[in-house]
Amino acid sequence: MTVRRVGLVVHGGKPPAREAAREVRRWAGEHGIACVDIDVWDDHRLNAREEAERAGNPDLVVTVGGDGTFLRGVRIAGAVGALVLGVNVGRVGFLTEVSTDELTGALDAVYRGDIHVDSRMTLTMRASRALEIPENIQGMLRHGRGPVLPPPHVRPGMNGQDSWGVPLDVLALNDIVVEKLARDRQASLAVYVGGKLFASYSADALIVASSTGSTAYSFSAGGPILSPQLDALVFTPVAAHMVFNRSVVLDCRQHIGILVLEHSGQVAVSVDGQLRGVLDPGDWISVYGGPRKSQLVRLTEHDFLGRVRDRFGLVDSAAALADGPAPAYAPNQPLPPDLAHPGPE
Repeated sequence: MTVRRVGLVVHGGKPPAREAAREVRRWAGEHGIACVDIDVWDDHRLNAREEAERAGNPDLVVTVGGDGTFLRGVRIAGAVGALVLGVNVGRVGFLTEVSTDELTGALDAVYRGDIHVDSRMTLTMRASRALEIPENIQGMLRHGRGPVLPPPHVRPGMNGQDSWGVPLDVLALNDIVVEKLARDRQASLAVYVGGKLFASYSADALIVASSTGSTAYSFSAGGPILSPQLDALVFTPVAAHMVFNRSVVLDCRQHIGILVLEHSGQVAVSVDGQLRGVLDPGDWISVYGGPRKSQLVRLTEHDFLGRVRDRFGLVDSAAALADGPAPAYAPNQPLPPDLAHPGPE
């Protein structure tokens, strides 16, 4: 893929991020590549497609910050099918690929095409009506919810309303979350899988995550870790007032419907941590696999479980270590024939 234009998404509140952004601009100038800043922090932001068009439809989006900044860049890149390179100056950097020290080498590798492209499943959604954000939302946001984006538009080229609901222009890499707005009132929500009622929950929130998002909010709520190579949906309730409070892993071709019950309070809908609308009793959304995947830049083949071990600081069992350290396992012979296919024939 030839890179002709770079879109730059920067967490301007961090001095190391500003310095790294200057390095990206310098590199782009030396290679005759246009570099355009994309402001995803402005209070009057556009939708992803409009922001990408304003930036000249970049081929590569470089994010400089933490995972939150990365998710904002993914949203822009997804609208035009651009590659995404994440530069980490945050605390965790689970999604980002390189440090600031590795930045120039990473850009050179992208320019040469000497990279791996990590395709990740995304999520999208429909709703019973177009989402809206109440005028008093800022008062609600004092309680720790994320930043507000404009309500999503109807997906381009699709009907605005039918029996399946409004197809919203949403791309989520991690998760779509429905959560209570009032501190003193649970959200009462019915969950449907493939159009059939699964269960009704009284809970703080319900999370629908992708495999990538399984290590984010869903994991914090007790959900399982899924390999990002697995295209799946993970449904996880948060602080559910019922005996069954486990996660459910579903095939990516299924869709999960969430209906706000009659006497529930209002609930917020967040996409990758950014509030996109508020639902009233009787409203519903449907979450399912998106039609396109995000294209993440990797300098080497992605070692997902190695990253899980490092980022979460996993420590081996003391009882196991007492019986001897685990040796390295790296056979150098060719793969046996019975391991050379992806499963039962």
